[in-house]
Amino acid sequence: MDDTILDINHASKRFGRFQALDDLSLSINKGEVYGLIGENGAGKTTLMRLITGLSPIQGGTIRMMGHTIGKDSRILSRIGSIIEAPAAFKKLTVSQNMKLTAIQHGLADDKAIDQTIDFVGLSEKAKTRAGHLSLGQRQRLGLAMAILTRPDFLILDEPINGLDPAGIMEFRTLLDRLNKERQTTILISSHILSELYLVSSRFGFISHGRLIKEVNKDELDRINQNGLLIDVDQSSRAAMLLDRQGIGPFQVLDDHQILIKQGNLEPGPINSLLVQEGILVNQISQQKGSLEEYFADLLDKDSQEPRRQQ
Repeated sequence: MDDTILDINHASKRFGRFQALDDLSLSINKGEVYGLIGENGAGKTTLMRLITGLSPIQGGTIRMMGHTIGKDSRILSRIGSIIEAPAAFKKLTVSQNMKLTAIQHGLADDKAIDQTIDFVGLSEKAKTRAGHLSLGQRQRLGLAMAILTRPDFLILDEPINGLDPAGIMEFRTLLDRLNKERQTTILISSHILSELYLVSSRFGFISHGRLIKEVNKDELDRINQNGLLIDVDQSSRAAMLLDRQGIGPFQVLDDHQILIKQGNLEPGPINSLLVQEGILVNQISQQKGSLEEYFADLLDKDSQEPRRQQ
């Protein structure tokens, strides 16, 4: 059975002379949380607007659950989204905004409204005007409006921008519940890559409107050079010992630090080996490559690739 929920083939979009999307193809499977990563202007928001039908595609196709976006508008009812900013009316209360959303979707179900408000933790704010909510509460209201119809696919463009750590954690918990309890497939972008790493199961990296890399979380962890960072009195002596013992690969960082690029090494045996040879060990710590470092490396490699003429 094909689990593909979103299938994008050779999507292109131009604004004047600016190529916002350039022959981009990707697919997302049911149940995934797909983290979309790119610099400002890379094409993330443009892609999301195309998927939701807010902007017409100029080249290629986008199919959602077997239906072509732009040709079958009925499929849009199965997509929820927060793109750029939640569309809540500041002078309306939380409940009123939700009822208006229900009317727009042809939904006459007060119970569903109350359940959704409760799901995002805003029951005590149901009668509060949206303009009087905190930023985190407004983001949760936007999420409630997006998931009221229980969509199969949820699109979130920078949903945690500006939130404090507590607000980010609350939003992360809601996304995890949506994905696990309701099996909602999620496409999310964020500049806070450490947070995106925590919520996503797969990542797509966009540069200049092109998809330059896709990787799932397990692959990312293997690719990132995890290992042991050793701080010793003489890194040159330690390096010779490691080399004799066939331990590696490793990199001498300076006069005192060495990074052994193996993710499965235990620090205890390495510490014992060094101490037995009279090498003073100040510290040994586990190191894990970050999503930020991986993205920066991808951008560096992409910048060295020849650009296709527009």
